[in-house]
Amino acid sequence: MSDSTEVQSSPAQGTPDGEAEKPSTGRAPLPGEPGFKAVLSKNAAKRANASVIGMILALLVSLACILPVVLLNAQPQQPNLGPQVNVSAVAGDAAPVAGFKPVAPQLPDGWKPNYARWASGTDTGVPAWEVGFVSPSQGFVGLTQTIKGNPTWVAQLADNAPVTGTRTIAGHDWTLRDKGKGPKTLVLEYRGQTLVLNGTAELKEFDVVGAAVLKAVDAAPAVTSKPSGSPSA
Repeated sequence: MSDSTEVQSSPAQGTPDGEAEKPSTGRAPLPGEPGFKAVLSKNAAKRANASVIGMILALLVSLACILPVVLLNAQPQQPNLGPQVNVSAVAGDAAPVAGFKPVAPQLPDGWKPNYARWASGTDTGVPAWEVGFVSPSQGFVGLTQTIKGNPTWVAQLADNAPVTGTRTIAGHDWTLRDKGKGPKTLVLEYRGQTLVLNGTAELKEFDVVGAAVLKAVDAAPAVTSKPSGSPSA
């Protein structure tokens, strides 16, 4: 009997699926090739960290230099106050086209005007003098003065608030319109003019403005006639 030798093939060792290991090329992978890993030397890593820290320190130094300048030049806040307005000068400019003397009421210390203007009435049909004041407690009262007032126009100024009574200011009864909360409106027909006070201030502050307005109206020439079709508010 002759001896026979069986040769069995077996999978290559060292790989999970039996594939033979690829022979080594004898060099490190180049950038872009599989297995390439960028490694910084200790010196390079120190230099990179030093650059980042230097940038942060430079930014902090810049902020430390700029911040005091910004703080020194910051403007104090003045809530509810507009730019300073020369009410008398604006009233004088409006007088030639108004047909009456726009008033520049003199209010006590602490009151500040925040606007003064002549409204041509293009959209309402009622040209009027308008000036607003801010009280020491930051309440607001605006005056509207015209010789062409009418009930519809007054109601629009009052945001259609109902008439809730009257308030006596400087011996005159003003009509009070009030929705219970929000702005209030006082209306007076006086010396051929319609005077409307409107705002969010307390009624006692309305009294201050109303008294000053009546004093200014009394000092001005009276309006001798009122355009027809302008009934009382």
